[in-house]
Amino acid sequence: MSLAIEDYALISDCHTAALVGRDGSIDWLCLPRYDSPSTFGALLGDEDHGRWLLAPTSPDATATRVYDGDSFVLITTWTTPTGVVEVTDLMPHGDRRADVLRRVRCVSGHVEMLEELVIRFGYATAVPWVRQSSENGHPMLVAIAGPDALVRRGPRLTAVDTRHQGRFAVREGSHVDISLTWYPSHRQPPQRLDVDERLVATKAWWADWSKSLVHGGPYGPEVIRSLLVLRALSHEDTGGIVAAATTSLPEAQGGVRNWDYRYVWLRDASLTLQVLISHGFAEEAVNWRDWLLRAIAGDPADIQIMYGLAGERDLPEREITSLPGYQGASPVRIGNGAALQYQADVIGEVMMALHEARLAGAEETEFSWPLQRALMSFVEENWTRPDNGIWEIRGELQHFTHSRVMIWVALDRAVRGVREFGLDGPADRWEKLRDDVRAEIEENGWDAERGTYTQYYGSTEVDASLLLLPQTGFCTPTDARMLGTVKAIESDLLNDGLVMRYRTESDVDGLPAGEHPFLACSFWLAEQWAGTGRLADAVTLMDRLVSFTNDVGLLSEEYDPAAGRQMGNTPQALSHLALVRAADAIARFSPPTTEEN
Repeated sequence: MSLAIEDYALISDCHTAALVGRDGSIDWLCLPRYDSPSTFGALLGDEDHGRWLLAPTSPDATATRVYDGDSFVLITTWTTPTGVVEVTDLMPHGDRRADVLRRVRCVSGHVEMLEELVIRFGYATAVPWVRQSSENGHPMLVAIAGPDALVRRGPRLTAVDTRHQGRFAVREGSHVDISLTWYPSHRQPPQRLDVDERLVATKAWWADWSKSLVHGGPYGPEVIRSLLVLRALSHEDTGGIVAAATTSLPEAQGGVRNWDYRYVWLRDASLTLQVLISHGFAEEAVNWRDWLLRAIAGDPADIQIMYGLAGERDLPEREITSLPGYQGASPVRIGNGAALQYQADVIGEVMMALHEARLAGAEETEFSWPLQRALMSFVEENWTRPDNGIWEIRGELQHFTHSRVMIWVALDRAVRGVREFGLDGPADRWEKLRDDVRAEIEENGWDAERGTYTQYYGSTEVDASLLLLPQTGFCTPTDARMLGTVKAIESDLLNDGLVMRYRTESDVDGLPAGEHPFLACSFWLAEQWAGTGRLADAVTLMDRLVSFTNDVGLLSEEYDPAAGRQMGNTPQALSHLALVRAADAIARFSPPTTEEN
């Protein structure tokens, strides 16, 4: 059975990623892209669904692990009765290959290692044909099934049914390198890598990218790791930013709220972009804008809320039976039906991110502003429609208040593009519509009896997404209506001190009730508290939230406070970007220290 979600670490080459367990097993890897079918799928089943184990044979071995500085080079230190070894796991960056490298170095004494390679292509639907040979006197294993092929180089393995196993020993001062490379099966295996060179180059690339990362507040390490996660989830070639590295990790143990997050949500990508821009990464802004231009080119009426990594539109959702699910949680889904939903907020997030890019100095191209003009035409023609909302509600369409606010945001940023940057457009018309939308929100999205904004027009429920209103500029954190909304959220949605998205018992989403708190929502509350002077409350909540990160600083989508476990897909971009925002807010509103005076 797969490990707890928090027991996995991420390694990435900014094209795809692997999840490496505390036990030394790579249990999730899709090659060559994040959204490719799995090669190792034990995360959603067991070892028979594909894995790559590398660990000491001793049952008494214990492990600790860290990333090598500000990188995704993972170092696991195993202590055994006979010696200590370090296993360095990485996906080499920058060579446009799909490789995983594993170096075993003996620190002291001697240690026997076990390797088990179980290859299952196509979400465990294809057991490959495997042949073993040699290459310049070194063992080489080649596995092929359909379009996929792997070449594994390292100590010789022995076939055991449809698995391959081997043992080898290392002594103090010695090391063994093992590599695995994916390639299209109609080609010849790629050349052997120079492991030393790729290790140095990969660490240098991460160090160069992260060298400008600074955070003056008390959560510096968590902020830096979160920004690194956001970079790792950004595809180097296309500029697309996936929401998470996994699919179908359940939102509740054994539950059915299991979705595929290996795609680019316009909303999540836009919010990620804003966080990266706020920390000085203007290049990522340009790359993502170019991705956006390609993805939504054409008729704005055809805009989707999510796309594939290269802008693919066809993401049909289906259930697969070849993977039984994470610790029994089913179904396992690939694709995502939400791609076909109408979520009225996404254009607001896009316009907000592109406005932040302008403020950061990104110049409009001959296509980028016309694209935004086209998006605004779509807003003008569709702003009265009910939608599925930020949480991708699969129940009845509603006029969700957060969505209405994001329509206001889209119009506001379009007006500001004209007024502040001299771009061409009907600013007067947009300005009038913006004001009309605000008036409608204040009348229909407001519960005067409770003194709170509501989840949707006509509802008495509240929603954690309302905590985003001050972040958009729709109101200030201290606005009386916002304070009333926060009070209602604290009353209705706090569960063991953490914020639920909404009350699933209200049946608004058309799914069975029950889920755990979304981590992003609690970070939003910490940010809100910091902005209203409740700094002690914000810090107390923030301290608790960052304690939920695992031993290498990763967060999934949700948290089960009763069991003390992470839940949902991992690592989750939305959780990490919300962490950064909350930490920035606490630093911004904290009184200056003596050294700063």
